[in-house]
Amino acid sequence: MTRYTILAAPLAGLATPAPALADSAETWRDGFGHMWGGGFGMVGGVMMLLFWGGIILLIALAVRGFSGGSEARRGPDARVILRERYARGEIDEEEYERRKARLET
Repeated sequence: MTRYTILAAPLAGLATPAPALADSAETWRDGFGHMWGGGFGMVGGVMMLLFWGGIILLIALAVRGFSGGSEARRGPDARVILRERYARGEIDEEEYERRKARLET
């Protein structure tokens, strides 16, 4: 029963008449009810673009932060690979030291 109450409350709010729809015809004729007729004009449009651009940027940064971001694309460090190759015996100590010195410069 509680689940139906939770679902019915927002739907009941949508079913009630909105005060904006009760505006008189004179208001619409004056142009104040339309997008650019009144209010903030172009400044409002620019602010809307800035607002939605900021929201999209925050979402993108959040997704990048939670997914590991640039760390996932980088791959292992060259020194780690060099140590692994030396440990597996692919290169000898002389080769290891030479490459290690080259990486540190």
